[in-house]
Amino acid sequence: MRIVIPGGTGQIGRILDRALTADGHEVLVLTRRPRRDQEIHWDGRSLGRWTDALDGADAVVNLAGRSIDCRYTEQNLRDMRESRVHSTRTVGRAIAGARRPPRVWLQMSTATIYAHTFGTPHDEDTGVIGGGEPDAPRSWDHSVRIARDWEREQSDAATPRTRRVALRCAAVMSPDAGGAFDRLVRLSRAGLGGPVDGGAQYVSWIHDHDLVRAVRFLIHREDVTGPVNLAAPKPLPQRAFMRTLRQAKGIPVGLPATRWMARAGALALRSDTELLLKSRAVVPGRLLAAGFGFEHPHWPAAAADLVRRMRP
Repeated sequence: MRIVIPGGTGQIGRILDRALTADGHEVLVLTRRPRRDQEIHWDGRSLGRWTDALDGADAVVNLAGRSIDCRYTEQNLRDMRESRVHSTRTVGRAIAGARRPPRVWLQMSTATIYAHTFGTPHDEDTGVIGGGEPDAPRSWDHSVRIARDWEREQSDAATPRTRRVALRCAAVMSPDAGGAFDRLVRLSRAGLGGPVDGGAQYVSWIHDHDLVRAVRFLIHREDVTGPVNLAAPKPLPQRAFMRTLRQAKGIPVGLPATRWMARAGALALRSDTELLLKSRAVVPGRLLAAGFGFEHPHWPAAAADLVRRMRP
């Protein structure tokens, strides 16, 4: 198959590129700064010669968008929204204009679209979309609005011959340097891997191997459309999540952090407290209903595998 990955030079893109190329597929990556033969230039806004890659492709997996790991300043929020909305709109225009449009368009979204909750986990059919929760800061509404606009661009695209799936992705855990798991390990080594603001907020996650397997699964399952949660079926509280990670890495102690300490740490890391404090309880209802089986449904075994695969 020919699989085109717009925005495929980030962590998730590299994971998918390695795995799908190893499967024997032709993988083409759209990027602003091409460095390899299989990378093609695009700007995420304009149609150009890169659209030839989509014409006749089997699948498009659009990952384009500015990283959320930043301070939620007005400019950064604008950049996050525009990079997602414009790139999705542009991919939709390219598919609509293709003589032989791709069979399936997998569009990255985020599990952050769901409401902050300590209760019943969200699935795709009964989950509550976030915004306006009485126990959440109003600043968290920004990321929900961005996610809703992001998904709307795909659902409104005039691509009737292409199946569309929105990937509401939880935190991807991989052993790659610079990824979420690597950063959490580094914090734990520094003694900072304890509960944050009590640690009751839920963490939803997915192992990198299950991410790849889910993408393969969704490319072939013609009956699955619309939002799909990419998350392991067992979210767990942050304090348990970090305790398990420390145990897997052999780190005995993780100092707790209060809410104001989390704010100070996020400021120092040029990040936002939403990434630490929002309770994301998400389950993969549609994947499980379609018969997808997770290799790593439980965090203890997943964390042990990730530690084993980390480079020294």
